[in-house]
Amino acid sequence: MATKRKTTVKRNTIKRKPVKEPKKLGRPTKFTQEIADEICAYLAMGQSLRTICGNEDDDPKRQYLPSVRTIFSWLRTNEIFLQQYTRAKEESADAMADEVMDISDDGHNDWMERRYGKDKVWVENGEAVGRSKLRVETRKWLMAKMKPKRYGDKLDLTSKGEALPVPLLGGDSMKVIKKVKP
Repeated sequence: MATKRKTTVKRNTIKRKPVKEPKKLGRPTKFTQEIADEICAYLAMGQSLRTICGNEDDDPKRQYLPSVRTIFSWLRTNEIFLQQYTRAKEESADAMADEVMDISDDGHNDWMERRYGKDKVWVENGEAVGRSKLRVETRKWLMAKMKPKRYGDKLDLTSKGEALPVPLLGGDSMKVIKKVKP
């Protein structure tokens, strides 16, 4: 029968390299006022939040910006950022008004050349005109929602351009309505 040898292992004799902190992956999640200021500056220029926080492959300079989900989380937890964000969104309506003017004035794709045999004919490019109209109408709708007092539909509460002589429901007429209802 063979005898077993007892081996002893010395503990802690292996020299280990100090553990380095792993490199942080992904986008930042911690709120900083500098990042909030930059996000709000882009918003005030009329860019959408998705565009600002879009794919970092599109714009490597924006790799440090957080995701849309993180920004919505900040909006729920940071009252000052919420106010700043709201103000920037209101200001973006004015930037959109400038875009509406630029889109309306740009007519470089409105016409296209068609050849019929040897003849050249210029015809309206319905697709480009329709796309421009859609872009303008979408911006106008958003502007009306962002700043209704300035860009919203105005209601004319006059009669043929003249002021109404008496308020419609005021004073004693409210008592009459209440008495009629069971």
